Order: sequence, then C-alpha cells, then structure tokens
Amino acid sequence: MSTRSRAAWLSAVAAVAALTLSACGKGGTSGGGGNTNFVTGHNGISTAPLGKRDAAPDLSGETIDGKKLDVASFKGQVVVVNVWGSWCSPCREEASYFAKVSKTYEGKGVQFVGINTRDTSTTPAVNFEKEHGIDYPSLYDPTGKLMLRFKKGTLNPQLIPSTLVIDRHGKVAARALEALDDTALLKMLKPVLAEK
Repeated sequence: MSTRSRAAWLSAVAAVAALTLSACGKGGTSGGGGNTNFVTGHNGISTAPLGKRDAAPDLSGETIDGKKLDVASFKGQVVVVNVWGSWCSPCREEASYFAKVSKTYEGKGVQFVGINTRDTSTTPAVNFEKEHGIDYPSLYDPTGKLMLRFKKGTLNPQLIPSTLVIDRHGKVAARALEALDDTALLKMLKPVLAEK
C-alpha cells in the first residue's frame, strides 16, 4: 500500500471510528455559527435557508434487498433520508413514526430513503424493516462510506439515528441528530414541502 493510499485509508478508518463512538446517542448539535450557513434550533433540528444550502453528496449504491438506488434520481421531490441500524434502540423507537409518515405522504412529492449502517449483513436490516412496516428503500452502508461523503461543516449526519430533508433541488434543507416522532419529523418536512 502506498503512503498516500495508507493515509487515505487511515483517515477513513478514523472518521468511521468517530462516527461509531457517537453512534446511537442522544442528539447533539454542531455548527450554527462561523461559516456553516445553517442554524441549530432549540428543538434539535438544524435548518439552512434557501440559497444557502449545500448539495447532498452522491448517495447511491445497493439497497438492503439487493437493488440499485441513486437518491439523485428523486430530484424534483423532497427526500427524507434516515440513517439507522437494526442494533440501535432509538432507531427502533422512531421506525414506526417514519413508516406512518412515509405512507401518509406517498404520492405527494415526498420520497423516503433509509441508509442502513453498521449492520454486518442485510438479514437483520431486512427483518427490522418488516417488523416496523417500512416500505421505502434503504441503502446498505455497513462501513459508513456514504456518511463520509458529506463535507464537514454542512448539515451532515453525525449520529445514528440522523435524519436529513433534501429539497427538490437536491440540497440539504434540514437535519436532526436524534430519534424523531411523527410530530418532530413533520416539523422538518412540512416547511421544505411548502417551498415553491
């Protein structure tokens, strides 16, 4: 392994380790000051105003049921991205709310997508979705590579669970770093859905 490759590999391992240490915790906050262009509200939901949002990175790959998925294909719709793991207690707490809201907004310009992370196989992830009535697709990201694609200082997922709302133009409008119930999820979703 070359020095450059080894340095890149070590950086990736360190980032995944940091994510692992912060995983499945109560919500946290970051940014909201400096050059971040977003504000963290008292309810734990960070938002970025229109015109100051960062584009979502490439979120594509294989789903937990072996299909190909590219979140960019949903441009023109509002996309709710939920980062979860079957091993995560807060993820289990919020799953039924996500299933309920996704069904309510089906066919109304909203697409839900999960990112399953740190499950060592897809079996527990598939069982988790069946158990909680989740019908929308989830990308399989066992090592957290998709989360590493978000630039530091943006509305990036930093904990498990994390939820992002991506606007119709493919830009990240809101983020929560904690488990959400249906009321909190709708507080994130409705303002972005109301944008023209």
